[in-house]
Amino acid sequence: MADYPIISDVSNYIIKTLREKMCPEPIPSANNIEISSPLSQDVDYIVGLYLYDIREDVEVTTPRYIQRGRAQMAKPPRPYALYYMVFINGSGQMGLKDPDIQKIIGRIAQIVNDNSSVRPNELQSWLDTQEPPIVLSQAKISLEEKVRVWQAISKPYQISLFYRAAPVYLSSGEYIETPLVTDASFELDITGEERG
Repeated sequence: MADYPIISDVSNYIIKTLREKMCPEPIPSANNIEISSPLSQDVDYIVGLYLYDIREDVEVTTPRYIQRGRAQMAKPPRPYALYYMVFINGSGQMGLKDPDIQKIIGRIAQIVNDNSSVRPNELQSWLDTQEPPIVLSQAKISLEEKVRVWQAISKPYQISLFYRAAPVYLSSGEYIETPLVTDASFELDITGEERG
């Protein structure tokens, strides 16, 4: 199962995809798309990706223990849902007008729709298990909930996109040693007689 960098790996996948598909039009440079909080005072980016919540995904069932090698068991992985806000940097000095912002938002939505899933072994190449894809879908939250996200960071609401990435399985860092079989005995009946 995926190791702890998987949360960062999902964020990096989203940013990498946006950079590949949005530059040079409608965003002039890949450097204008960043993982950032709207609180950041950095004015050098146009599009920001903000991870605002992480929740255990209780709708997904997990196995009790995972076999690791011949003598170890791992605690079961936990499935999480990551909640993102994709926003236009309001503090930027890029001179964006409302039509420009709407064009950028539309292109982001189009890109996410076309690239809405990724397999964990594409993010962590060393994974030897086949895990279900991480699906990026629009977060089902109301306008009031969106406004509350902005209020939580003391910023006025701006038009933005909200996404949910799930299931993101996070493996345990603890292993349980299982006892090795050191002695075994077998009986073999070669007489061929039937036993009643």
